[in-house]
Amino acid sequence: QVQLVESGGGLVQAGGSLRLSCAASKNIVRINTVGWYRQAPEKQRELVATITSGGSPRYADSGKGRFTISRDNAKNSVYLQMNSLKPENTTVYYCNADQIWIVGGLRRTDYWGQGTQVTVSS
Repeated sequence: QVQLVESGGGLVQAGGSLRLSCAASKNIVRINTVGWYRQAPEKQRELVATITSGGSPRYADSGKGRFTISRDNAKNSVYLQMNSLKPENTTVYYCNADQIWIVGGLRRTDYWGQGTQVTVSS
């Protein structure tokens, strides 16, 4: 099954840290630009940060200062280090790849993971 799998979410106290991971399934041979998004209930999904295949990061206001996006192309994985977490960071976080290439050379666009819940207690 072709998928992006997020992990690393959970419950943490305010001020704590979490590291989210977005791992590509083994049948994905390459992923292009990857973004981390957040979506609260009944709200639109919003961008947190993106990283290109070459490792250039960009941050939305919601991700600046306390979050760091990184990737390991050898592992086809992207990470989001979140520090000094606040209760308002509580929501589901998703990773998205604008393009992926799977075994056999097929290319797919706008590929989403299933999300991982982050809960920050006060």
